[in-house]
Amino acid sequence: MDIRDRLERPLRDLRISVTDRCNFRCTYCMPREVFGRDFRFLARDDLLTFEEIARLARVFVAQGVEKIRLTGGEPLLRRDIERLVAMLAGVGGVDLTLTTNGSLLPTKAHALKAAGLRRVTVSLDALEDDVFKRLNDVDFPVARVLEGIEAAEEAGLTPIKINMVVRRGVNERSVLPMARHFRERGHVLRFIEYMDVGHTNGWRLDDVVPAGEIVEAIDAEMPLEPLSPNYPGEVANRWRYRDGSGEVGVIASVSEPFCGSCTRARVTADGTLYTCLFASAGRDLRGALRRGVGDEELAGLVRAVWRGRDDRYSELRTLASARDEKVEMSRIGG
Repeated sequence: MDIRDRLERPLRDLRISVTDRCNFRCTYCMPREVFGRDFRFLARDDLLTFEEIARLARVFVAQGVEKIRLTGGEPLLRRDIERLVAMLAGVGGVDLTLTTNGSLLPTKAHALKAAGLRRVTVSLDALEDDVFKRLNDVDFPVARVLEGIEAAEEAGLTPIKINMVVRRGVNERSVLPMARHFRERGHVLRFIEYMDVGHTNGWRLDDVVPAGEIVEAIDAEMPLEPLSPNYPGEVANRWRYRDGSGEVGVIASVSEPFCGSCTRARVTADGTLYTCLFASAGRDLRGALRRGVGDEELAGLVRAVWRGRDDRYSELRTLASARDEKVEMSRIGG
C-alpha cells in the first residue's frame, strides 16, 4: 500500500481515555518500579472535562467516526462516568463502547447501560489466580472480574468481548483454559500479541507468542475456520469454531502488522490526539478547546493531523526501535 492509500484511509474509530489512573498495576503497562506510590498522575485540571470530551466527540463524528470507545487507565475510576456516557450517547449515530478491567462492573454495569452504553470489552489475561495476580499485582481473585462480566451480561452490555494479552513464560498456558471457559459462555475471546507499547514494560521479542501459534493450539483441540472481518479496518483476525459454538479473535500487531488498514485515532485524558498506539508525540487538542476555537477550526485541526499521518511503526519495528520512548499504555488506552 503506497502513501496515498494510507492517507486516504477513513477515520472511523475513536478511542478516548478518560483517566490515566488504574486499580491494577499490570506488568504490561504500569510496572510498580515506574508507577509506584510517588508517581505523579494527571491533575484534575489537566483532564478534559466531560463537556470538552462530548464536544470533541461531536467533531469527530462529523468527520466520519462511527465508533467511540472509552478507555483509560481504568475508565470506571472516573467520577460520574455514567454522566459522560449519557452525554456521548446523546451525540447519536455512534457505537459507544468501553474497555475495562471489570473489577468495578458489578456496581456500575446497570447504570452504564441505563446511561446509553451499548457494550463492554473486559481485559482478563488468565483464569488462574496466581497467574492473574502475577500479571496485575492485585490482592483480589479472578472471581471478581468474572463477577463483573456476569453483571455486564445481566445488564445487557453485549456482545461482551474479552481481551487476553499473551506473554511467553507468563500466561501462554492459560490460552486453552480461557478458550474453553468463554466458549462455553458465548463471549468472544480475543488474544493479543504482547506489544512494546510505551518504554517501561521491558518488552522483548522473545516474550511474544505469535498469533499463528495461538490459533494452532486452539485448533488442535477445538477446530477453527477463518471468518471475514466485520468491517473494513477491523484489527482482529476472526476465527469460528467449526461446531458453531462461537468465535475467537487474534490481534497480531507484532507478527502480522496492519498499519495499512488502520482507521483508528486516540485522544488521551489530557486532550492529546495520537494516530498510532506506538507514537512518541501527539497533537494538543485541549489547548484549542480552551482557547475557544470554533468547531470548524477544531475539525480542520483534526483533518490536518489525520491526513498528515505516516504511522508505520509495526511494519518497521526493530529491537532498537522497540526501546524508543513512546506514549505509555496507561495514557493512550490501548
